[in-house]
Amino acid sequence: MVTLSTGGAYLLHGTEVVEVSEDKDRVLEAKLGKSVAKEEAAKNTMAYRILEQHNQSDTMDKLKIKFDRLTSHDITFVGIIQTARASGLTEFPVPYALTNCHNSLCAVGGTINEDDHMFGLSCAKRYGGIYVPPHQAVIHQFAREMLAGGGKMILGSDSHTRYGALGTMAIGEGGPEIVKQLLSQTYDINMPEVIGVYLTGKPQNGVGPQDVALAIIGKVFANGYVKNKVMEFVGDGVENLSVDFRIGIDVMTTETTCLSSIWKTDQKVKEFYEIHGRSEEFAELNPGDVAYYDGMITVDLSAVKPMIAMPFHPSNTYTIEELKANLLDILEDVEKKALVSLDQNKVSFTLRDKVRDGKLYVEQGVIAGCAGGGFENLCAAADILRGKNIGADEFSLSVYPASQPIFMELVKNGRVADFMAAGATVRTAFCGPCFGAGDVPANKGLSIRHSTRNFPNREGSKVTNGQIASVALMDARSIAATAANRGYLTAADEIEVQYTQPTYFFDKTIYENRVYNGVGKPDSSVELKLGPNIKDWPKMSPLTEDILLQVASVIYDPVTTTDELIPSGETSSYRSNPLGLAEFTLSRKDPGYVGRAKEIRAAEEVRITGACPMRRNEAIGAAFSTVKKFYPDLKARATEIGSVIFAVKPGDGSAREQAASCQRVLGGLANIAHEYATKRYRSNLINWGMLPFLLPKGELPFENGDCIFIPGIATAIREKADRITAYVVKGEELKEFYMELGDLTEEEREIILKGCLINYNNISSK
Repeated sequence: MVTLSTGGAYLLHGTEVVEVSEDKDRVLEAKLGKSVAKEEAAKNTMAYRILEQHNQSDTMDKLKIKFDRLTSHDITFVGIIQTARASGLTEFPVPYALTNCHNSLCAVGGTINEDDHMFGLSCAKRYGGIYVPPHQAVIHQFAREMLAGGGKMILGSDSHTRYGALGTMAIGEGGPEIVKQLLSQTYDINMPEVIGVYLTGKPQNGVGPQDVALAIIGKVFANGYVKNKVMEFVGDGVENLSVDFRIGIDVMTTETTCLSSIWKTDQKVKEFYEIHGRSEEFAELNPGDVAYYDGMITVDLSAVKPMIAMPFHPSNTYTIEELKANLLDILEDVEKKALVSLDQNKVSFTLRDKVRDGKLYVEQGVIAGCAGGGFENLCAAADILRGKNIGADEFSLSVYPASQPIFMELVKNGRVADFMAAGATVRTAFCGPCFGAGDVPANKGLSIRHSTRNFPNREGSKVTNGQIASVALMDARSIAATAANRGYLTAADEIEVQYTQPTYFFDKTIYENRVYNGVGKPDSSVELKLGPNIKDWPKMSPLTEDILLQVASVIYDPVTTTDELIPSGETSSYRSNPLGLAEFTLSRKDPGYVGRAKEIRAAEEVRITGACPMRRNEAIGAAFSTVKKFYPDLKARATEIGSVIFAVKPGDGSAREQAASCQRVLGGLANIAHEYATKRYRSNLINWGMLPFLLPKGELPFENGDCIFIPGIATAIREKADRITAYVVKGEELKEFYMELGDLTEEEREIILKGCLINYNNISSK
């Protein structure tokens, strides 16, 4: 079904894969009649060519990328624009789309959500951007329909910014990277490795894009095969997939932790652009005649079966057939894995109680968002449900078309009527079910969803309130089959159905009538509409030569998601208020963190006033007294004080910058980790002036509440020190240990030294 090469591989003429080895190198030379330099063949990937066209530096080893277009949604664009304003923004230099698909339905906070939307509209008018009103489209569907372009690059402040199936290299990053583009700065990365994904064969009846995506994720996530790399989709199997099918696979590449994706394009992609009235955006993309890849994933589409990703990660995958055949054993294994992330003193988690007469019963189904809400997914689900009903028991089904144009076509072709007759509810474009702001299951409920993630509590439950629910990811077709079976798990290949595959007609007037397009027309006379919740970022201090940290949280989970660092759901309404949102930091993982961080911050606030901070915090005062014995010239007023969290591998999941910025506004000065789950989380830390320390795996020389003294940190950053010396304060002793900061660009070093990206741009918040 899915196999991985053990080393690099060549793709010959787009049709033949030759893995690298001594014997096969001779085979390669015999086939081509010449030797091929690996370095030259690597330049024949589609990814290399696109990156080269967008690179502003004089080397392809250290890239400085400028993007063609930008996109953000309503829980990120307020903070982004506020940061850019504080840094001197005058107008958007490239098309920038502000969509409103995350806080569309949240009712928390009164007028907050609509205030943020009106702020976005006023920014689009003042700075020359695109404003997509609530319920019109989820961010990624609008980008596919109206922003993508062959050979183009798009940067989005959402981790699922993936438009590779349309020939567009897209990257999801934290807000500060969008800010840099708005200020005509660059996105700086080392040249990423490129992994080929060779598709062959044709999917079986009943198999959808989520099935293929989960099969790939299950194979590559745990081993980091594509982490921070570009996935390049090639092979004869691509032509056997519709564009909608390709899009459904592509959007889920984020869950592999890859950097970006790109697909070869063909006549079907050309027709996609023509349907959407943008034929000029099509570009035919193919790898060169001999292309070298740093690894090769081979996917036999004909061998993929309907899949399920069990709680609590998209990589926890099984075929539905395998799950049903080993039901109790697999459910018990899922429960054991959950013990790592869930506080069993607060909740009791089980799935084995879902087994009824030997079958798995689920209480809820959702088909939604950028992954599930596509036209073909919903038409296929409607075909399965036509003439059936979901029953009058616990099971419910919600359907969210990804855009208003898709919704309208489903109304016109009768599929909405099919859903409604079956008992499903059909709703407007909204991302809420994907992050806990809509369709939150009942306590102890199990939901099956064609959406992007199923992390703990992401569906909206609150462990600290004694609640627990869980999500399993499935394709829309198998969700519909389960719905037709009234909640009993059923794979789409278990039923007989005639898929009608209706033609899609895009009505461009929907967007022409409702979407504000001010690209190239900034109007500085427009006053920004600032609701009472919209606040400026608080000032951040530059890094001092020496620092004293106090550990405010220690997390032992193998992976810590951004949802656990700053929960989504109803908290999203407060994302235009940095201090307000910070109150929720780690609230579903370590509820005591905020109080501890504030106590540490209070000492730093005293220091900033010029007074001695050591009397403000007893533990910090005692630690400083010990440090002074070994460093008698150390000055308390010149030593920055901050909190630090340790997590084994933090940052999996969302691009949300608030996972870092909330720590920062609470006085956070660093993270310590054995590994960072994603580049984007580490970048968020750096852009908010936080030190991304790395500790050797297996080492943990401190405990929660300990103080850590790091002398000469500013000099170490300037001098690019490979190793950072630090000391844990233990009573009257200092215990030495070592950390690293990893690779930092010159700009990243300056950002950390100056305290944050706003300071780096040398204009204070107004």
